[in-house]
Amino acid sequence: MRRIGVINQKGGSGNTTTVVNLGAAIAEAGHKVLLIDLDPQAHTTIHLGFEPFKLGKSAYDVLVNETHIDDVIMETHVKNLSILPSKIELASAEIELVNTIGREIVLREALKKSKNSFQYVFIDCPPSLGLLTLNALTTATEIIIPIQAEFFALEGLTKLIQTIQIVAERINPATHIFGVLITMFDKRKNICKEVVEKTQNHFGKKVFKTMIRENVKLAEAPSFGQTIFEFADRSHGAEDYRKLAKEILKGDKDEKERTGKGPIKLDKSHNTRNKQKEKRKKS
Repeated sequence: MRRIGVINQKGGSGNTTTVVNLGAAIAEAGHKVLLIDLDPQAHTTIHLGFEPFKLGKSAYDVLVNETHIDDVIMETHVKNLSILPSKIELASAEIELVNTIGREIVLREALKKSKNSFQYVFIDCPPSLGLLTLNALTTATEIIIPIQAEFFALEGLTKLIQTIQIVAERINPATHIFGVLITMFDKRKNICKEVVEKTQNHFGKKVFKTMIRENVKLAEAPSFGQTIFEFADRSHGAEDYRKLAKEILKGDKDEKERTGKGPIKLDKSHNTRNKQKEKRKKS
C-alpha cells in the first residue's frame, strides 16, 4: 500500500482537486484507491457528490470514537475508488484528541486495522499544521506538495518542510517529500514562469514534470459532484492528471533518483539560524 499525503497549509493550492482527480486517474488505471478526507470543510467528500450533513459516520468517528475504519469507508460512483468521508464535526477532533495517548498516530493505527486491500491511499489535509495534518504525516510515507503558480506560492513553505522533517526524525522515518506539483499554471503569464523557476531551484528533481494547467473545467467539476474525467474528459485538466498519475505509478521505480534523501530547506534565513545555533554550541 502506498500512502500519500497531499499537503500545503496555504489554502487554494489544489490539495482537494489533486486528491480527487489523481486518485480517480489511478483508479481508472485499475488500482484500488482510498481517499481520506481529513479536512473539516469536507471538500473531497463534496467533490465526489456526497452531502456531508446526510452522512452517518465520518473520519471524526474513526479518530475520536474509535469506530472501525471499514465501517465508515464508502464506495464512490467511480470504479475502484473509495472514500473515508469528512463532516464539520471533524473541526473539534483536534481539541478532543488533546488528552488521547498517541493522538498523533490515531489515523495510522486505524488504517492498519482495515481489511480492505487498497493499493493507494491519498490523504487530503486541512490548510493548517495542526493535529489532523500531523496524523496525515505520521500515516503517509510519501508527501506531495501542490504549489499554485502565483506570487505568494513559496510563502510559508519553510514551516511545512520543518514539520515534515521533525515527523520524519521523531515519529515516522519513512515519510518524505515524494514530489512538488505546480498547479494553476498558465504559460502566458510571466509570474507563473518565475514561480516554476524558483520552485525548481529549491526542490530540483522533486518537482513533477507534469504541471496542472489553469483550467475552468477543473473548477466547475466539484459543483456537479464529478471528477474531471466524468465532467470534461477531453479537457486540459483531465489530460494533466492522467499524465501525473503515470508519474506516480512510475515512481516506484525511480523514486530514489527523483526525490533524494529528504526535505529541502527553503530560505536562507533558516540556514542562517541553523549556523548561528551551531556557533553558539561550539562557543
